[in-house]
Amino acid sequence: MPSAAVPSAAHESLLSATRRHTTSLARALVTPTYPATPLLARSSRRWLRRLPYAVAGLLTIILLPVTAQLLTNDYGLNGGLATMLAAAQTGPLLLAVTRPLPAWWIAFIADTVGALAVLGYADLPERSWPWQPPNIIGCLFLLLFLALREPRRTLVAVWLVTGGVGVVLGIPGARYSDGTNVLMFVLGGVVLLVGGALRERGDAQRRLAEQETISEAERARRTLLEERARIARELHDVVAHHMSVITVQADSAPYRIGGLPPEAEREFGTIAATARESLAEMRRLLGVLRSEDARGERAPQPGLDRVPQLVEATVRAGIPTTLSIAKDVAALGTLPQAVDLSAYRIVQEALANVVRHAPGAPTNVSILTSADRTGLTVLVVNGPPSGTPGPPLETTGTGHGLIGMRERVRLVGGTLDTGPLPEGGFRLAARLPLVEVAESTNNTDDSPAGDGPAGNGPAGNGPEHDGPAHAESTDGAERYPLAP
Repeated sequence: MPSAAVPSAAHESLLSATRRHTTSLARALVTPTYPATPLLARSSRRWLRRLPYAVAGLLTIILLPVTAQLLTNDYGLNGGLATMLAAAQTGPLLLAVTRPLPAWWIAFIADTVGALAVLGYADLPERSWPWQPPNIIGCLFLLLFLALREPRRTLVAVWLVTGGVGVVLGIPGARYSDGTNVLMFVLGGVVLLVGGALRERGDAQRRLAEQETISEAERARRTLLEERARIARELHDVVAHHMSVITVQADSAPYRIGGLPPEAEREFGTIAATARESLAEMRRLLGVLRSEDARGERAPQPGLDRVPQLVEATVRAGIPTTLSIAKDVAALGTLPQAVDLSAYRIVQEALANVVRHAPGAPTNVSILTSADRTGLTVLVVNGPPSGTPGPPLETTGTGHGLIGMRERVRLVGGTLDTGPLPEGGFRLAARLPLVEVAESTNNTDDSPAGDGPAGNGPAGNGPEHDGPAHAESTDGAERYPLAP
């Protein structure tokens, strides 16, 4: 008994699966998957978008009179009936550009009616039956349009219906059939297979392009977050220093200033405790921002006093570089640490981009103050190469440099202007305010000009330096001797 129950269950499962697949195929035959948009509508080329209309129109103009004349002269149909059948068989080609599944239904039903209409013709054994040559050509193009739009399940259902109707028509007219039903079945399968493969390949390419676009956006977002985290880690030392000074001053105030009332001593103690608590919170935040393999910085944060070392290293890398620092900058005294650090990092990234993207291009670094001494301007300009152009170390930039510079400038409430020069080369100007701002504003230039001063500048090999390089003295700028 148990052995007999197993085949019964398997038999029922097979019937259920067959019923389910049959229902699915029948539903696919009457449900267009894609919206009524023209074929190749997404193509960027105008002639490709018009190609389906041109093919459908040309086929209709050719097949309509040929089919009507064939049905009238070779199959003995009435002229009016032949014209109506020819219009129903070939007219759907124009509809197939936007709605291929309904167009196939109309044409296929018309082909079947035409095959039945000529079934009793006396000379039918000498003619093609059940499908005439114009019907085969028009149907194959309809199947191609259908394969370029509909999914695989619909194509399988259409192929089976085409073959099934051909077999059914061959039963009553077996003595008339010349094998065109088999030919239609085979050629239709080939066309559906090739068209479906092309459609799936196009869909895969579109999905890949969408994923690449999403990946590029995510990469840009991740780069921005990484730059912000890096800036936050660097500024931690700056802020932590000020908080430490506040703590020490508040703790030592009762001992440095005699005769303080108890209320003042308690107030200084509260200030010191609040500063310690803020410093601890900042260290915890830094622990979140710092990656697992990152180590704490032990060296002091760099500033403008180390810019000459950057220029000297750039000269040793083969870039003819000059540095000019206005005397007014030294007269400003101690700069705000955030501005001092940002100015150094901007010059560092700009010179690194010159080395990567425009080797040998002469470069000038200028650090100036505004007329009212409320702002600091960092100007880095690389000109066109003066020697034989050579290949850059990198042909495409990641954009990390400009992202980092924009974030630093935005942090201190300044502006960043970048762009190529008319005569060749690249210019970068960062303006950093020296006074506190209530709210940072982002007025940076969003010009997609690569990674930095040499993003779109020419690449070439500049002249070699036989003697020591030095900074030119302009407008009272201080001169810095540099090693070759």
